[in-house]
Amino acid sequence: MDLSFIKWMGHASFILNLNGKNVYIDPFMLKDTSLHADLILITHPHQDHLSERDINAISDSRTRIYVPKDSVAKIPVGDVVGVEPGKHYSFGGVEFDTVPAYNIVENRIHMHPKESKWVGYVLDIKGVKVYHAGDTDFIKEMAKIVTGLALLPMGGTYVMNVDETIDAAHAITAEKVAPMHYRMLLGKEGSAEAEKKFLANVKNGIILEEIGEPKYSFQ
Repeated sequence: MDLSFIKWMGHASFILNLNGKNVYIDPFMLKDTSLHADLILITHPHQDHLSERDINAISDSRTRIYVPKDSVAKIPVGDVVGVEPGKHYSFGGVEFDTVPAYNIVENRIHMHPKESKWVGYVLDIKGVKVYHAGDTDFIKEMAKIVTGLALLPMGGTYVMNVDETIDAAHAITAEKVAPMHYRMLLGKEGSAEAEKKFLANVKNGIILEEIGEPKYSFQ
């Protein structure tokens, strides 16, 4: 699978070049803001996923921004559309579906409650599919995901830990599975150990190269 169309910008932030359009997902602490955003997808309103500063830096009035309905008012610029799980959307030749993203583990269920209706995204253009899970635990809806590339959080505390991410990777039908949302949480040594365990237990697992110098804390 050719992954030249996607770049990991750190944490849960990605840029995809699809059909000549720059598609950002959860832009946060961007090291390079030179590429204008044609389309931005926001999974939920936490500061490390909905960053007004980063959205401002890459957007203008032409930018279409999709965000959960409870967070529309937080978007500072652009043409904003509220989304909810289980819907199909289309913009400029980019097709995508919203899927649920929520916690079920007791000690973090309040962080991403199901009733908030926050989302992950499955993008599809010309047969290329990418699933960005958002902030979530290993949930039953993942068994229905069929994709080329699955991007799964692996940080623990707020989302799945390494073992749960491995279980999720086995449940999803994907050509490739890559972890995200873990380096800031686990630090350099913890991230290395997590990656090693992930790759040893997920046959179709890969580690995407992070653009720029990895940032291991919010400082």
